[in-house]
Amino acid sequence: MTGSGASLRHPEAKAEVPDVSATNEPAQPLRLYRAAISGHSHRAELLLSLLRLPYELIDVDLLAGAHKRAEFLQLNAFGQVPVLEDGDVVVPDSNAILVYLATRYAPASWYPANAMQRAAVQRWLSVAAGQLAHGAAAARIAVLFKSPADTSDMIKRAHALLALMERELDTRPFLAALHVTIADLANYTYTAYAPEGDVSLDAYHNVRAWLARVEALPGFVPMVKSNVGLRAADSA
Repeated sequence: MTGSGASLRHPEAKAEVPDVSATNEPAQPLRLYRAAISGHSHRAELLLSLLRLPYELIDVDLLAGAHKRAEFLQLNAFGQVPVLEDGDVVVPDSNAILVYLATRYAPASWYPANAMQRAAVQRWLSVAAGQLAHGAAAARIAVLFKSPADTSDMIKRAHALLALMERELDTRPFLAALHVTIADLANYTYTAYAPEGDVSLDAYHNVRAWLARVEALPGFVPMVKSNVGLRAADSA
């Protein structure tokens, strides 16, 4: 993704630029157990980087089944990455990690206390765990691992969500507010990398502009691209 063409159709809905760095720091570096090609892992790493928190990445070898071994299951009984360690605190699940980090270390803008604003953020966290996970994310995994599964329904779900995002992003620069929130990070990665699952972003100007705005945030780190022919950058 590049920042070109990242304009709003409604200039009155200008993006706000609040301070996005951490308001305090942990006593010791945080530890993030992750898989490099996992969008769930990337959304957690992305917030750690944007907040400029000290952290260590610990790669979990999914192909070798490391996430199903006893030592990892003590961290997450579901045997899934990512998992965050903050001293004695262990937080599994990517969206739970976003909520934890935003509540513990981030300015209030990341996870607003206002009931309506927080509900708007929660709506998109649910989308990330629902429509996005079962659409673009599932199609990408099927392609990456050469699954024999028919991805047509996954791709249809992906385009249905992209069309909804396109309409909603026509009136505001970010998914849940005029400024970036954890809702954007929860939905960024699998949307940006949807072309790796044969889901084109070409028809979605507002979505691509939103992706570019996330990528322009200080401290942004990309997820590794997969060698599957189609790349997210192709739809920039």
